[in-house]
Amino acid sequence: MNEPINKSGETRSSLLKVGQLILPLVLLTAVLVLFIQLDPMESLTGNQPPVEDLSVQRVILNSEGIVIHVINAGPETVTIAQVLVDEAYWSFNISPANELPRLGRATITIPYHWVEGEAHELRLLTSSGATFDHTIEVAVATPPSDITRWFLLGLVGFFVGIVPVGLGLMWFPLLQSMKKRALDFVLALTVGLLVFLLFDTILEGVEFAGEVPKVFNGLPLVFLIAILSYMMLTLIGRRQGVRDRSTSKGRLWIATAISIGIGLHNLGEGMAVGVSIASGEAALGSFLVIGFVLHNVTEGVGIGAPMAVDRPGFGKLIALTVIAGGPAIIGTWIGGFSYTPFLAVLFFAVGAGAILQVIVEVSRLLGTGDEKSNWLSWSNMMGMMTGITIMYVTALLV
Repeated sequence: MNEPINKSGETRSSLLKVGQLILPLVLLTAVLVLFIQLDPMESLTGNQPPVEDLSVQRVILNSEGIVIHVINAGPETVTIAQVLVDEAYWSFNISPANELPRLGRATITIPYHWVEGEAHELRLLTSSGATFDHTIEVAVATPPSDITRWFLLGLVGFFVGIVPVGLGLMWFPLLQSMKKRALDFVLALTVGLLVFLLFDTILEGVEFAGEVPKVFNGLPLVFLIAILSYMMLTLIGRRQGVRDRSTSKGRLWIATAISIGIGLHNLGEGMAVGVSIASGEAALGSFLVIGFVLHNVTEGVGIGAPMAVDRPGFGKLIALTVIAGGPAIIGTWIGGFSYTPFLAVLFFAVGAGAILQVIVEVSRLLGTGDEKSNWLSWSNMMGMMTGITIMYVTALLV
């Protein structure tokens, strides 16, 4: 016979647990309030000037002059007192106010007649006497955000992403005719492509992290977001049956995961093209487009390789092409109109995690279905080396 439930005992136990949860938080709040009231740091540092850090996020050049978007990345409130352009003090308007709290943002408009094609030196002077410099390497009018501009940038992204991936997938019928050993070679080549993209993506993220204000911890974010991205896609893959690689559904998911990883990487490439176009570097932009097109053709082979034993249908191949190449269009729009280093870090970090997850899953495809096959074979190693070599050589064109 079951004993009667002691409801009052359960209530006391629940209240005790709530108290155990809240008490440390209450004591923590009290300690912080006491520390703020005592303020021992002021006595230790004396009358030293506060640490200030103004970060220029974006500079726009238009008919009104120079527009600067800044953020206070330091721990103290910053007051912008003066603005210098080419070593001369200049009048300016600032919105919403010249006093920026921590993480506060402001827009500074300087009615300065900048000269197209020339360099200009900007200097922001705070009330404490600290200075923050920014150089406009080549003055070019910031393009307007009109329909024509959106269309042309999207067209460039189409050539950077969708066209080369689609051309690479045209080799899919050839992949279907390959025997197991040859197909393993192509899968290993895919791993090689992805390994190169992984390192390239991480290094790109680390490079952009150096441009992110220190308060946002850009460098740790590259690796933390990459790990979270990898874990998230792994969990999604389990729900989609990716572990059952003997089924067409599992192989289709692997191809989709490859497309997602490549798409996130292509988004970063599209941003690079968009930024170069927005800054007026037409020659560099054209060079990047040609390089990325050649660089991305082999990605279509990597997408099709896991499905070589299946008949996915033309519609699915089109969808995979869009997933892998479409983000390049979005990237050119971001780079051309609203690029920030923080967004670049975010996208490259997510892309790195996605590519790592794809490497793991494609590697599992190698050597399956044949008891004599082995993941670590000479043919597979040659495939990986070939993939890395192809990506390295084509990257020299970027």
